[in-house]
Amino acid sequence: MLQCTAFAEVPEMGTLVVLTAMNAEPGRTAGAPGVPGVPELPELEDMLLCELGEHDETTEHAAQLWAGEMAAARDLWMFWTDTDTDTGMRRAFRFAELPPCPAVMCTLATDEREVCVLFDRHFAPHSWDVTDPLADLMAERVREEVRRERGGGGVTPA
Repeated sequence: MLQCTAFAEVPEMGTLVVLTAMNAEPGRTAGAPGVPGVPELPELEDMLLCELGEHDETTEHAAQLWAGEMAAARDLWMFWTDTDTDTGMRRAFRFAELPPCPAVMCTLATDEREVCVLFDRHFAPHSWDVTDPLADLMAERVREEVRRERGGGGVTPA
């Protein structure tokens, strides 16, 4: 299944509010170095691409905004929907701190394991069933460039 191509600009204020609230929980470290009471916030992307496979318009788009520490075992996900209104398209966002999907695909012949990188109880196929042809093409170009730089040859661009 191909990856959904929907993308969204990260709503900066909403994200800061959610991350600040997450860091303010008891037992979490709050306070940026040298600034007491101000949470240390991670660097975030400006734009997010939906990480789900292709889906219909009734399913929310979803992208992982931030991954928690291993002990936390919860990640921050951003969900969004676009609604056509009389005044044009309107985008609604919501944030949720969710545990990761527990699914693991095991290849018995090689004993390789691949974990699903989506959230628990996601609505679409597992991440290993979702392909992103553009990312695959870019990764192949990087591999070719590395082979050329190491003197291993590779395909020469036309």
